[in-house]
Amino acid sequence: MTDLAKIPVTVITGFLGSGKTTLIRHLMTHSQGRRLAVLVNEFGTVGVDGDILKSCADEDCPAENIVELANGCICCTVADDFIPTIEALMAMPTRPDHILIETSGLALPKPLLKAFDWPAIRSKITVDGVIALADAEAVAAGRFAPDVAAVDAQRQADDSLDHETPLSEVFEDQISCADIVLLSKADLAGESGLAKAREVVEAESPRRIPILEMSEGVVDPKVVLGLNAQAEDDLAARPSHHDGADDHEHDDFETVVIPMPEIEDVSALVSAIEEMAAEQNILRVKGYVAVAGKPMRLLVQAVGGRVRHQFDRPWGSDMRAGHLVVIAEHDDVNEPRIRAALGA
Repeated sequence: MTDLAKIPVTVITGFLGSGKTTLIRHLMTHSQGRRLAVLVNEFGTVGVDGDILKSCADEDCPAENIVELANGCICCTVADDFIPTIEALMAMPTRPDHILIETSGLALPKPLLKAFDWPAIRSKITVDGVIALADAEAVAAGRFAPDVAAVDAQRQADDSLDHETPLSEVFEDQISCADIVLLSKADLAGESGLAKAREVVEAESPRRIPILEMSEGVVDPKVVLGLNAQAEDDLAARPSHHDGADDHEHDDFETVVIPMPEIEDVSALVSAIEEMAAEQNILRVKGYVAVAGKPMRLLVQAVGGRVRHQFDRPWGSDMRAGHLVVIAEHDDVNEPRIRAALGA
């Protein structure tokens, strides 16, 4: 890459728990000689995804090239956070060949694309492509809307009402902005689930785009990097529910960080998260927990009532300080009840 070449940027978006971090880990470990930089936008004040990525840093993507933005949704903090961060990455002694941006699950990609027209950076970077991840099983089940039947009943009863829930609008905006959609966790969805998910995505996309199946974040980097989409110059083809709005708010969602004591029984924690998700309409749980007698920290990732966990690395300087980040729609958040459910 010459000094005059624009640095390509891939924006990776998708609903909560769709597998964005897993995909980026795969791209980091299969960089094919590219020197990568990664910008991670967490929704909430405690970074989990960035910590996961730093644990697999290497010479093609060193730890100093992995930057976390946890002060709010990236599409709402462009001037304060995004632009200075991009400028800092471009000013590094060894400039990255490619930048990956992992948006929060609640981010709208189109306002972020508009930021690439800012004078400070528009001549230096370009949006190589927008990759939208969609959890195949969840999409097939309609879980991007918390209560599809209730929404449909409102639509039938009163055409003047907003027919879409906040979650479905986020999903639709991400699909509408994408150059490629990856149906993640394809192994869990089954053939009928994949067919249904593909049908939903095709119905929401304003143009014909590739829709590919993916499991465990594994996809050939040549398929998703090097698209040369120049998406910042193609905004009209990427419609949004929020076109014409100066900004948008995320008051529909709330994040609670729960400090977790050391636990004895992992299966009991899993059961507690499953029950809490069902009873309190929790969208996402992620974080780390200390387990008695285990030197490794337990990484916990949950989408709704589906919980995954693994011991990922020793605690090190973290002093076994566990926490879980819980995300739900605003009206469903009851912090004392969440703490009680988790035994915190």
